[in-house]
Amino acid sequence: MAWMIVSDTSCEIRELSPLSPGVQFALVPFKIRVGEREYVDLPTLNTRQMIQAMTDYNGASSTACPSPEEWAEYFLQADDSIALTISHNLSGSYNAAMAAREMVLEEHPEKRIFVLDTLSCSGALAGAAALANRLIGEGRDFDEICSELTRWSESGHILFALASFENLAKAGRVNRVVGFIAGRLNMRVLGRRTPDGKIDFFFKTRGESRVLAKILEQMDEDGFDGSRPVLISQCNNENAAGLLEHGIHAKWPSAQVDLVPCSGLCSFYAQDQGVILTY
Repeated sequence: MAWMIVSDTSCEIRELSPLSPGVQFALVPFKIRVGEREYVDLPTLNTRQMIQAMTDYNGASSTACPSPEEWAEYFLQADDSIALTISHNLSGSYNAAMAAREMVLEEHPEKRIFVLDTLSCSGALAGAAALANRLIGEGRDFDEICSELTRWSESGHILFALASFENLAKAGRVNRVVGFIAGRLNMRVLGRRTPDGKIDFFFKTRGESRVLAKILEQMDEDGFDGSRPVLISQCNNENAAGLLEHGIHAKWPSAQVDLVPCSGLCSFYAQDQGVILTY
């Protein structure tokens, strides 16, 4: 039996290794439009160049999710498919994957396709992909795997530590004046996901060290005990990611912590110096 684990590129990771027997892993890319230029979220994307282009451009940048046809291409390659998407409240990726599922099942009703709206992004998708791969390797049945992935996704947490607000202001997510002032005052803002997959900015302070300390405090409040993998993705901010890793290991020595650069789509949201942490 052939399995396909396919994710949109908000997952941050670019490969899944080692794959269980009979499993393929694939990515469907987002596109980021800055003025007349389109950046495709592939491993070859120069995210620094893209971020600089967004900073230089006066207008609002935008993103385009993978098309139903792109999802369907991978659903057709396997008997059983697990699709992982960013929150439906941040993108149309989930809706596109669901449309692709209907298209494929209409012609191939024998196939099984599960689409998981993670209500999150970044490590939530990466962790779900790793879990699906492991459960398939253990010989779990399709319905059991889908249930486990849903439970795993609902129990996760994500924090966004932002230092730059240019793109959010241009996109209308924050007031332009507020964004300008926050940047000039060296403000740092911490956001988290809401139960319906939106972003709630719940803490702000001046200086990076305070927001990193708040992240560790929030992890403790959320009941993190070191048993769940942590993924830290950073947009041009390796120093902050390294400090967070050190702080997590100091508090929870057995925790698995992985550091990765932000993908193109997550760079769009996190912006320059931003950090995204999932646990």
